Amino acid sequence: MKTSPETQERLKFLNRVVDKEIKHLDYASEQVFAGAFTYEAVEKLDSTPDLALRVEAFTSRFCRLQDTLGDKLLPALLKALGEPDRALLINLDKAEKYGWLESSEQWIALRQLRNQMIHEYIEDAQTLYDALTTAHDNLNTLKQFANRLQKQILDVSTLS
Repeated sequence: MKTSPETQERLKFLNRVVDKEIKHLDYASEQVFAGAFTYEAVEKLDSTPDLALRVEAFTSRFCRLQDTLGDKLLPALLKALGEPDRALLINLDKAEKYGWLESSEQWIALRQLRNQMIHEYIEDAQTLYDALTTAHDNLNTLKQFANRLQKQILDVSTLS
């Protein structure tokens, strides 16, 4: 299928953005989780502003990458392949059928971590700790999805 130059440029741009977001997320992850990141550390975030800033950076970057992949890159790629504009859940199911995403349910579960990590009303340290460690444990899910989308972009680019 022939894609327009604008679509190709959009895909290339988003590809570069994803590469940078992964790099920044890896750095933030290293800053939070390289040492002993514990429940007790989360309990003391109010009194450890340096760690709180690192946790905030990790959270922001995790959410940003997920947004870029699910809300921008995936729809742009599907459009380039001739798929109609659809809601996120339908796009995720399509990504799973194409083999780019292992589980749309897992992706939705990871998106729900956002509420547990970023909303300021969180007062339960255990909930925040669990959300942060779950996000960290699932970084490869985001990266694998990104890699598969990026590979598909290369395939689309060579067909045009």
